[in-house]
Amino acid sequence: MKMQLQPYVDNSPAQREGKPVLEAFIDAMTWSEAISRIAGWAAARESRYVCICNVHSVVTTTRDVEFKIAVNNADMATPDGAPIAWALRHLGHTGQQRINGPDLMWKYLAEAERRDQSVFFYGSTEATLERLRLTLARKFPLLRIAGCYSPPFRSLSREEDEQIVRMINDSGANVVFVGLGCPKQEKWMADHRGRVQAVMIGVGAAFDYHAGVLKRAPVWWQNHGLEWLFRLGAEPRRLFRRYMVTNTLFVFGFLRQVVVDKLPFSGT
Repeated sequence: MKMQLQPYVDNSPAQREGKPVLEAFIDAMTWSEAISRIAGWAAARESRYVCICNVHSVVTTTRDVEFKIAVNNADMATPDGAPIAWALRHLGHTGQQRINGPDLMWKYLAEAERRDQSVFFYGSTEATLERLRLTLARKFPLLRIAGCYSPPFRSLSREEDEQIVRMINDSGANVVFVGLGCPKQEKWMADHRGRVQAVMIGVGAAFDYHAGVLKRAPVWWQNHGLEWLFRLGAEPRRLFRRYMVTNTLFVFGFLRQVVVDKLPFSGT
């Protein structure tokens, strides 16, 4: 199903603390604030969605209007990737940490277990989801998994989509982790807010990392903003263009943003 294009309403500054990075509004927050906010929404089973924004995401907002609308209408957009956290620090939010998908998912699973909230996993493959289940059973034995579903790699009919929405809602899930990849997962979440009665969080490849399908960069690489380089070394053919092109576009785009912001305003 194609996402219905809704008018972009820039309500972020009034309701959320943060700054635009290129054309994506990114929230400035701590880890505890992010987890607490999601937990509150989840407890009430509010229909919300969270975007995890890295360099690829913010660059895509400058080239894909549908994606830009999805990101900027999110209830929360976290700074995934060291460059995005650095950009927020440069824009005045000193001390901003990187809040990335795999770690947000892992931290929230621990919180869900503690609060007795149930979670649903939507995306990836059946094999990956099965491996993920086994991992989570060992790490979080009291975690309530409401369900898992691997959608077909094609467009869904309206009837199929409605069946999936009913399945998720009937499961009673408080949080739905969505692993469809960017930009598909962000558009899916935007299209399903108000229909899926849970907090949807787009976590990209987090299912693969936690299931052991993909190896994640060592902590030192993550802490020094080099996780992208580790991933590039692991999957050069698939990621070369994405990283080389989008990283370059981000650098030039952010430099331009900083310069424009510092220019004096001249009205008519």
